Amino acid sequence: MNTDIAAKYDMLPPGTRVLCAVSGGADSMCLLHYLWTNSETLGVEVFAAHFDHQLRGLESARDRTFVKDWCAARGIPCEIGFGRVREYAEKNGMGTEEAARVLRYDFLENTAEKLGCGRIATAHNADDNAETMLLNLCRGAGSAGMGGIPPVRGIIVRPLLGVTRKEILEYLNDNGVEHVEDSSNLSDDYARNRIRHGAMPVLREINPEFSRSAARAAALMREDDEYLSSLAADFIAKERRENSLPAEKLSKLPGPVASRAVRKMCGRALGLEHTQAVLALADGSGLAYADVPGLRVTRDAGRLYFGSEDCAGLEKRLLEPGRETPIPEAGLTARTEIIDSCGEINSSFSNFFFKYENICGNIFCTCRRDGDKIRLMGRGCTKSLKDLFSEKGMTQRQRALTPVLRDDEGIIAVWGFGIAERCAAAPGDKVLRVNIEKNGEA
Repeated sequence: MNTDIAAKYDMLPPGTRVLCAVSGGADSMCLLHYLWTNSETLGVEVFAAHFDHQLRGLESARDRTFVKDWCAARGIPCEIGFGRVREYAEKNGMGTEEAARVLRYDFLENTAEKLGCGRIATAHNADDNAETMLLNLCRGAGSAGMGGIPPVRGIIVRPLLGVTRKEILEYLNDNGVEHVEDSSNLSDDYARNRIRHGAMPVLREINPEFSRSAARAAALMREDDEYLSSLAADFIAKERRENSLPAEKLSKLPGPVASRAVRKMCGRALGLEHTQAVLALADGSGLAYADVPGLRVTRDAGRLYFGSEDCAGLEKRLLEPGRETPIPEAGLTARTEIIDSCGEINSSFSNFFFKYENICGNIFCTCRRDGDKIRLMGRGCTKSLKDLFSEKGMTQRQRALTPVLRDDEGIIAVWGFGIAERCAAAPGDKVLRVNIEKNGEA
């Protein structure tokens, strides 16, 4: 049996504990027997793990017992897990097959951690890989999907990925290895089974080595995908600012690179329609957004922001003399003090000296409001906050989180812009000093 793929991808390094996923079917029994009989040659320690999906009643119990007894007779440590797949699928809004896969891999990963296994070996073979490619082709997948089943994913390895199902059955027969048959594999209720029973025989009539040809095509697809993904990762590393990318630069990337950058920033699988919606957003101007599954992408001030940032703005806070007031939404802190006779006046964009007698009532820190205007000291004109913020190229989030100081008559200062002319103090005045700084700074 050709297991060159295991060596090529260093799947089973000597000294490793390997957890073999065993259903009891032909593929997994072939893998378990191969690993067990060659453990000394490979220099690995073999453990088995069986997950009972509780979907097939007595047949599930039969499989569990078979695997447990087979391993016990040979001294192979075996862990058994259980999952309520239908209940989990209904609760999480997913299909039975997907729910079974999620629960099974959770069990395998937790078991590997408990046993100190550095590898989880699954029995996916060359025919499985070809069937997966055909399924993904039916769904309109790109190169990532047409790359089939990856030989290695994290600690999960597939040593039989270069072996056909026919070769597996020959191995079992030659070595007298028993296995059980899953009756659900005979049903055409599942799309994979319809491909296995209908499409695969026809393709083998055209090319008896179809599974191996598909494996070569998948390997080439994976190489292309890895290269394009690396270009997207390089772009993100260079251009990312927090959770955003420059819209124009993204839109000018080659399509295959841009689409991968979008999916990486979204952190989830996206269909063609949603990917194109985000790229269309990048190609426009002004404030706009596109919703993708579980995420909103917003175009603002020439950048795409990936995430549902809360732009509700600052909460209204009373600034009391002699007290420190946190402004956690913006990562700021306001400190106030009364100075009976101020010497030098050093008002700045974050340090404000207000003439005490010109303040009307209390001072509050708020976010901007529609129609807000201010006559900034030294400018000689009244301007709307909307215009001030636009001139500075601020995003909607920055605008919402910019502190605006008000008394009972209106705005007296805007953080980052300055103080209102009507409240400006002079040396010798009694002043209220308000200092707003980023947390952790003087």
